[in-house]
Amino acid sequence: MTETEKWGYRLKQARTAKGLSQKQLGIKAGIDESVASTRINRYELGIHQPDLLSAKQLAKVLGVPVVFFYATDDDVATLLFRYGQASKAERAQLHKQLEHLPKPPLV
Repeated sequence: MTETEKWGYRLKQARTAKGLSQKQLGIKAGIDESVASTRINRYELGIHQPDLLSAKQLAKVLGVPVVFFYATDDDVATLLFRYGQASKAERAQLHKQLEHLPKPPLV
């Protein structure tokens, strides 16, 4: 699977989990109603990939971190998806559980 196809697969996962049609997602993300379904379909098929600003808007509508779309590892993608769905309290609890692991250094 190419990176663009993987991106589209992740988009479809998040869209179906949210219970939206391609057209509904496109409209909520600010895509013109007349092309919303077609554009989302082409993203999901891996024919095209949106620019970062559009990807951020799609992520916002779907309630996932934008990096979820770019994850190449399925386990990482699952964690990112779940993190996006978690409440603030659940996120805080998760961070506390991971405190013993190193953070990336500040440069």
